[in-house]
Amino acid sequence: MDIVQGSIVRALAGRDKGGYFVVLALEGDFAYIADGRRRRVQSPKRKKLRHLAVTNFVYEGSQRTDPQIRKALSTFNGG
Repeated sequence: MDIVQGSIVRALAGRDKGGYFVVLALEGDFAYIADGRRRRVQSPKRKKLRHLAVTNFVYEGSQRTDPQIRKALSTFNGG
């Protein structure tokens, strides 16, 4: 499965390793990701696609706000 806008991904490298994120946008070999806590929608993290593992889930929310993203990722982050 390819990474698309709205995909829920897991970081494989870096400070965010092991965390789950929603892909907000794609640009070449990079994805802009947010988790609604440390990485907010207003300032997403730019991460290389090879450092992300795609899950089989896609966030289908019409609006991407921090509280909605936190709620969507709560099942992945253990709570």
